[in-house]
Amino acid sequence: MDDDSPYARWEQRTEIPLFLASLIFLAAYAARVLTVDMTPVWRSVCWVTLLSLWLLFAGDYVVRWHLSGQRFPHFARTHFLHTVVVILPLLRPLRIVPLYDAVQHRQGAPRLSLHARVIAYASLSTLLLGFAGALAVYQQERGAPGATMRTFGDAVWWAAETISTVGYGDITPVTTGGRAIAMGMMAGGLALLGAVTGSFSSWLLQIFSHESDKRPPES
Repeated sequence: MDDDSPYARWEQRTEIPLFLASLIFLAAYAARVLTVDMTPVWRSVCWVTLLSLWLLFAGDYVVRWHLSGQRFPHFARTHFLHTVVVILPLLRPLRIVPLYDAVQHRQGAPRLSLHARVIAYASLSTLLLGFAGALAVYQQERGAPGATMRTFGDAVWWAAETISTVGYGDITPVTTGGRAIAMGMMAGGLALLGAVTGSFSSWLLQIFSHESDKRPPES
């Protein structure tokens, strides 16, 4: 969209506050999952925080849809990541690229190269996806009959195995919810690793091609 459109202006104004809100959402969810013997008061605080922030994200989605001037099915298809993070708000921190664009627009600083942006985005996304996935699967697997994932450390180890597509098989989800999360993390891990590998390979080819152009022609 045009940088001067109402949609673009809304995105530039809200991207940074919403990213901070997504980190608070992730922190509240982590506290809810990892804190043992949480008091009812703090449990309620976590739930209210999570619900309030989810309503904030949903409201932002509705405003974006209204400003886009598109019909909802078309908007949902062309703004797939927006739709996903409303349904799964734990994934909202993955919107790092729009956040970077919003920061650059405010500061007017030189932009990173395309290769650097892809590698940085994929690396940060991998960390956030791994942490969020470990939290979600640990919540599903904790205390389940026959579960091999007994601690959050086990969940982090499993998330690293899954995203990296290594899959030792020493820890596996046994619940339906845990396996559904595993499928999503497998797909996300393949996409992120592919992005990093492809960008790094392209960067190497660009360097080698540049060095070849500098060589004097053979006599």
